[in-house]
Amino acid sequence: MNFSLPDRPLLIVSTGNTHAHIREQLGDFDDWIAAGLVEGGAQAIQRHDARTGPPPPPDHFSGIVLTGSHAMVSEREPWSEALVPWLQAAVQTQTPVLGICYGHQLLAHALGGEVAHHTQGVEIGTVTVECHDTAAHDPLLGELPEAFLAQAVHWQSVRRLPPGAVLLASSAHEAHHAFRIGACAWGVQFHPEFSAEALRAYLDGLGEALAREGLDAARISAELKDTPDAASVLPRFARLALGCERNTL
Repeated sequence: MNFSLPDRPLLIVSTGNTHAHIREQLGDFDDWIAAGLVEGGAQAIQRHDARTGPPPPPDHFSGIVLTGSHAMVSEREPWSEALVPWLQAAVQTQTPVLGICYGHQLLAHALGGEVAHHTQGVEIGTVTVECHDTAAHDPLLGELPEAFLAQAVHWQSVRRLPPGAVLLASSAHEAHHAFRIGACAWGVQFHPEFSAEALRAYLDGLGEALAREGLDAARISAELKDTPDAASVLPRFARLALGCERNTL
């Protein structure tokens, strides 16, 4: 792994923003991610909006986190496609990467996987994610229990993993909830940065859309739970990227 020098910051690459009313009350995707990284010991964090242009070279950073987005990877937005060679370079240089939701899907797409709408529609709510045997000694997910609760909201999925990727976790709905490719690049479909409060705010505005899929937003909201195990992924990634834990695969 490219455990970088301590003076290199962590980078959060924003691929989208939450809704304005949620942002005003609770903050944005990058704020929630930064809080998790700080919990893991990060002191220097840079933020870059990918829609303004590609970030600086990946090896300028100790580690990189890509946020979620309301965009769809399959739409191949120019700003999104511009991140493809940048992500390829990050993996090649063994700069630690964590892609979340859209970031997870974009990482898979950049490395030869397939992303499209899930054949069974949206997965939303507090879901049970189950780790595969491959996760037992994984540097990032290895300390998670065999099954843990996580917040999820996504219409698209990684339909086919990139060549050489290692599948780490799945849910009853989503076959590819987490994977690793190379030594230190991970994608997670679930949201380690989401609180139950944040997902409840999303559900408040999705009643009609979910009803069209036969789902009850109020019931899903009432069944939301805290997800401390999923949340632990962000501080652990910070510790790995900053070189505090030099696990080998």
